[in-house]
Amino acid sequence: MHPALTALFMLLFILLCVLGVLANAFIVWVLSREWVRRGRLLPSDMILISLGASHFCLQSVGMGNNFYYFLHLVEYRRGPAWQLFGLFWDFLNSATFWFGSWLSVLFCMKVANFTHPTFLWLKWRFPGVVPLLLLGSLLVAFIVTLLFFWGNHALYRGFFIETFSGNMAYKEWSRRLEMHYFLPLKLVTLSIPCSSFLVSIALLVSSLRRHTRRMQHSAHSLQDPSAQAHTAALKSLISFLVLYLLSFLSLVIDAVVFFSSESEWYWPWQIVTYLCTSVHPFILIFSNLRLRGVFRQLILLARGFWVA
Repeated sequence: MHPALTALFMLLFILLCVLGVLANAFIVWVLSREWVRRGRLLPSDMILISLGASHFCLQSVGMGNNFYYFLHLVEYRRGPAWQLFGLFWDFLNSATFWFGSWLSVLFCMKVANFTHPTFLWLKWRFPGVVPLLLLGSLLVAFIVTLLFFWGNHALYRGFFIETFSGNMAYKEWSRRLEMHYFLPLKLVTLSIPCSSFLVSIALLVSSLRRHTRRMQHSAHSLQDPSAQAHTAALKSLISFLVLYLLSFLSLVIDAVVFFSSESEWYWPWQIVTYLCTSVHPFILIFSNLRLRGVFRQLILLARGFWVA
């Protein structure tokens, strides 16, 4: 790839991450201010502030990791930076996936209309257990991080065995570890929250279809508040689903096809990997009435400042 294209993709990655960091910081700031003012948060706000904070930290760690790896390729493998960055990244990535799945479940519980006793019981209980679910997600993320750390530590030790003993089988051994340990681990740990996400969307679609059938003979069916709530929730979740699945697939593919910083596709691949954490906060801002209102106020203030 031409050096100019490499520089362009690097700049796009930086721009994407900076916008994502600012958007996630905005979400955390608005909801933290609300928390201080009212002394409590709604269940949806608890998930949003957790998701915004995890996105913010994940992108900050990702930017630091990528540029340290790009600028210090040799030292990156020899020193503890590889394991340290991996430790934080694995924890934050796992927590982010779980927080995103709980947000989709909450949307489903709030909007979907089913009369099954189990669903009604879950709809009644879910808001009250959101804090426990968030803490449980952090615990699961911690366990997953330990499992990834064991594999990364094995690779780290294997690198030094190759360096000092001249063992040329390290690359083959590391590839086997990627295929037979990291890939199954990613599939198992990420498929569970992803499945919850898909089930929530399927229930929302089913609920909307049932509601539409009930209202199809009504002259005001297109302006029915319940149908509008279903449609708004589905638009938000489906747009997130595309980013969610893209992030999931990028992590799985990364375990099969590793792009080093010397590869011409390294920076384009990093853009794909961090696309979800950069774009999703803007979806959350524009789909949330309170966040959207504060965001518009800031835009108007900024516009007035530049005009003045």
